Amino acid sequence: MQRAARHSVRIPCQLVRERDFRLVGRHVVDLSLEGLRVLADRPVLTGEKALVSMKVPFGSPLWLDAEAVVTRVLHGRRAGDGPRSLGLEFTWIAPEARAALERQLEWFPVAKARPRLNEAVVCAPVRGSS
Repeated sequence: MQRAARHSVRIPCQLVRERDFRLVGRHVVDLSLEGLRVLADRPVLTGEKALVSMKVPFGSPLWLDAEAVVTRVLHGRRAGDGPRSLGLEFTWIAPEARAALERQLEWFPVAKARPRLNEAVVCAPVRGSS
């Protein structure tokens, strides 16, 4: 099964951790029909459930309210990670919001592919080593 394309966006949102309803993120940076990546305001663990609310982009009157689970935590320590962010997969999204999102995502550029953790990384030789 092919994954849905991720699109580069910069959309305000409210990402709330379900267990204590604390705000953990306020900016979506990647978005697809399967999930999103949000800049993290505070630490969150993989597997935690969250609630996300944002306005569907490009002037739609619809709000997207969804349930999601944290599938990846980028701590921002490795080159190319960027700032700390959370990858989330939607577990529930209203059908009408999903349909509107699908139409609106066509307007956003597809995000650059990120290297996978299990891909070989080519390193430059260390100076002075043979």
